[in-house]
Amino acid sequence: MHWVPLVASFVAAAAITPTTVRGLAAQGMVRENYRGARVAFPAGVALLLPTMVALVVAAPLYQLVDVDVLEPGFGLALVYVFGIGCLGLIDDLVGSRSGQPRGWRGHFNALGARQMSTGVFKAVGALGLALVVAADPSAGAGTYLLSTAVLVLATNVFNLLDLRPGRASKVFILLGVGLTIGSRQLEPLWTVGLFLGPILVLLPLDLREVAMLGDTGSNVIGAVAGIWLILTLTSTLGLAIAAGVLALITLYGEFRSISTFVERTPGLRQLDLLGRSHA
Repeated sequence: MHWVPLVASFVAAAAITPTTVRGLAAQGMVRENYRGARVAFPAGVALLLPTMVALVVAAPLYQLVDVDVLEPGFGLALVYVFGIGCLGLIDDLVGSRSGQPRGWRGHFNALGARQMSTGVFKAVGALGLALVVAADPSAGAGTYLLSTAVLVLATNVFNLLDLRPGRASKVFILLGVGLTIGSRQLEPLWTVGLFLGPILVLLPLDLREVAMLGDTGSNVIGAVAGIWLILTLTSTLGLAIAAGVLALITLYGEFRSISTFVERTPGLRQLDLLGRSHA
């Protein structure tokens, strides 16, 4: 019954997500996107609400029927994803409306000037959560530090990617397919299955510019991606390669425009435009 959380989250998201997005817009919670269109924001909350509803189904089944409903490590994954989602929501509701700096350079420059920003709060909070989730007494210090780095960097990278509709979710789907096919393991997929349904359901609304993920949504997707990576890449070498790639993307995003790179690269540009209503 490994598939139960994935199916339950998909059904819950299909029922809840459109209503959630309409509710945000009706309450005036909207934000202009890159084209100046006013879009429901932060729609990333629609990634968390269906997950909680799906837990009402999955948790009793785990306790009373079949312990295979929830994979080992699911609890820690839940703590990390929901913790990151809450940090992202704080940043969306407070940080983005107060003229605070953006990007790690901006946030830590502000910290050097003795100005606390929600970005610094989010970065420190994400590090703390990652240090707890990655902790494993049976693993060496190198594996522990690399797993922590992968979690934090993946969370941030998907935030950097979320500058066009659907981009973060598309990269996430490609990453998940690659990890599953490359490793030939389904256990990591089932562990994060509870979060996949809402991501898949929200993607069409993101592409149609009905909903904007915000830091809440992009950070949640990045957190799930990070969990998927450390569950799949268990070797020190694999984790080191993943951390290196994520660090390079982070550095590039701090000094250059990822959107410009995508738009100038054949193949990436077509993939980025795929499904977008205003391509």
